[in-house]
Amino acid sequence: MIIIDKILKGYSLRIYPTKEQQGLITRTFGCTRFVWNKMLDMQISRYKNNKNSRYQSAYDMSDLLPTLKKEYQWLKEPDKFALQTSCENLSQAYTNFFSKRAKYPKFKSRKHYAQPYTTKISNVKQGNPTIEIIDNHHLKLPKLHSVYFRSGRLPQGKIKRATIRINSQGQYYCSVLCELEKSDNQALPKTHNSVGIDLGLTDLAILSSGTKYPKSTYDVDLAKNLRIWERKMSRRQRNALKEIAFDKHEKVLYPRELKDFSRYQQARKTVAKYKAKIANCRKDRLQKLTTKLVQEFDTIVVEDLRTSNMLKNHKLAKSISNASWGEFVRELEYKCNWYGKQLIKVAPQNTSRRCSNCGTLNKEFSKLTQNEWMKVRQWDCPNCGTHLDRDTNASINILNKGLASI
Repeated sequence: MIIIDKILKGYSLRIYPTKEQQGLITRTFGCTRFVWNKMLDMQISRYKNNKNSRYQSAYDMSDLLPTLKKEYQWLKEPDKFALQTSCENLSQAYTNFFSKRAKYPKFKSRKHYAQPYTTKISNVKQGNPTIEIIDNHHLKLPKLHSVYFRSGRLPQGKIKRATIRINSQGQYYCSVLCELEKSDNQALPKTHNSVGIDLGLTDLAILSSGTKYPKSTYDVDLAKNLRIWERKMSRRQRNALKEIAFDKHEKVLYPRELKDFSRYQQARKTVAKYKAKIANCRKDRLQKLTTKLVQEFDTIVVEDLRTSNMLKNHKLAKSISNASWGEFVRELEYKCNWYGKQLIKVAPQNTSRRCSNCGTLNKEFSKLTQNEWMKVRQWDCPNCGTHLDRDTNASINILNKGLASI
C-alpha cells in the first residue's frame, strides 16, 4: 500500500462582490450568527434543565436545522453548508472548553464589524463542485456564483472549504483551504547547514552565526497618526452617543445608531486602516524572514517559549506581542514541513547564562533580579574568560541542545 502525505495550504483572496452579492453575504453573516446563538442557547437550556443530559454534537445540531428552517423561513436563503459549519464551530468551541484550551462559548453580537462565515465543497462526484476557480479573476461560491477576486497567487490543489469575511474597513476577503499532495511541493535543495535561533525583544531573531534581525518598528512609525485618529474616533463616538441618548429621551420613532453617523464611521475606518497596515507589514516581514531561513538552513533549532505566560508581565507585554514570537515559530514549523527541512524546539532554560565555549553555568546571574538581568547584554565567562554576547551565546547553546537531541 502506498501512503501519500498530504498537506493543507490556505490562500487569501481579496474579493469584490456586487451589491446583490454583498447583500446576500450580509444576510448569511446574520443567519450563521443566529444559528450559533440559537444552538448555544439550546445547549445551555438543556444543561440547566438536566445536568445529566447528553451533549449535542455537531451532527445532532445539524439535524435540528431543517426544523429550524420551517420555523424561520429566511434561513433557507443562505448557503446550507454555512449553517452546518456554524454548528461544527460551536461543537469545536465546546471541545476546546472541555479540554481547558479556551473559555466557555459566548453569544455573538451583530455589533461587531468584522464578520465571517465558512462554507464547504460538495457535488464533486457529479463534476459540479460548489467552490472552484473559474479563471484568474473569478471564483465560484455557493449561492454567490461567480465572484471577482484579485490575488498574487492562485489556489492550487483540491479545494476543501472557503471562509468569506469582511474586515472593519469594509473590505471583503475569501480564504480558500486547499489539500495538496506533498509530492506537489518540491523540497528545497539541501544546504547541509544548521542554525540556532534566539528570540528577543531588541532584535527579533539572533542566529548562532552572529546575524541579527531587528524587530519591526511599524507600530512606532505609525503611532503618531494612529493616536490622532483614535482621539478623533473617541470624540466623535461620545458626541454620537449623546445624540442617540437625546433621540431616546425625546422618544423619536426611529432613533439613530452609531452606523448612521458618517463622521464617526470615517474615523473608525481610518483607525482600522492604520492597524491593518501595521499588522500586514509585520506579517509580510515574518513571511519573508522565515522563507529565507528555510531556504538557507536544513536544520533550525528554536526555543520552545510559553508566550502566554510571558504576557502576564505588563511591562513587556506590548513588546512581546509586537515581536510575534508565536507566529514566527508557527510559520517556521509549517514551512519546514512543506519544504523538507527540520525544525527542533528546545527548552530555553539557562541558554543565556551558560558559556557556549566551555559549558560553565554562571551562577552569579541567579542573584540578579529580572530587571537587572535584562540589562546584562555582554559578560565574561568566569571559567574560561571568553567574552560573550548574551543573545549570540544563547543561540549557540540552543543549536547545541537541538543537535544533541537528534
